[in-house]
Amino acid sequence: MHVLQKTQKIVRYQNQQGNIHYGIVEDDMILQLSSSFAELVNKEIKYDGVELKYSDVKILEPVKPSKVVNFGWTYAGHAKETGGEANLVEPFLFLKPLSSLIADKENIILPPNELSNQVELEGEVALVIGKRGKNIKEEDALDYVFGCTIFNDVTARDLTKKDPQFTRGKGFDTFGPLGPCIVTGVDPTNLRIVTTLNGRVVQDGNTNEMSLSIPFLISWLSQVMTLEPGDILATGSPSGSCPIKSGDVVVVEVENIGRLSNEVQ
Repeated sequence: MHVLQKTQKIVRYQNQQGNIHYGIVEDDMILQLSSSFAELVNKEIKYDGVELKYSDVKILEPVKPSKVVNFGWTYAGHAKETGGEANLVEPFLFLKPLSSLIADKENIILPPNELSNQVELEGEVALVIGKRGKNIKEEDALDYVFGCTIFNDVTARDLTKKDPQFTRGKGFDTFGPLGPCIVTGVDPTNLRIVTTLNGRVVQDGNTNEMSLSIPFLISWLSQVMTLEPGDILATGSPSGSCPIKSGDVVVVEVENIGRLSNEVQ
């Protein structure tokens, strides 16, 4: 049985001296840690006595994963609106390159029009894996989740509709906003996701609406590939995916986690 750990909001950031640290967020302050990610997942929280204002540091992607695994069409509404298959029996799977990842407040760079002229947003909950796992039992799956973060699976929809697989349409640089933090101790199976485009709500869903459960997805995936600490599992997008253009601001907000905000260029 999965027992939720203590809720903590963890960020990875660069201070004004250029050094990279993890820290615990409390209100508008960061309590700096000397712990590595490996130590954090083993509950080795080492405070080094430094406190910083959140606004005084550069927030980075919350982890450096070995892979970013995406589950597609896990919400029936999104599957239908993008021409996919709703209510899948087995997950639809694809990978995004690490070069696609950007942090909160960094810019999504649109490709030239000759490469794509239909780029869309997809707000999602992402799982951060905390320990190595292979052939994980479904009932044990959530024990392998260190925490949750937010992901925007930016997609060149015109390319995913015509290519035989999704690598090109999903893989452009900056097409993977991630962050701003990892939150431990939250239940990923019941989180509301609200995405706004220039302040207008375009997505409003909940992970409890997924057609395949999160424990099932973790277990199924671990039969295919070994999960490593720090790996990102993006759980799919609710309906409401829509085009973005230069000058837009996309904000993905997930309850109990925070807000991921990125401007489009």
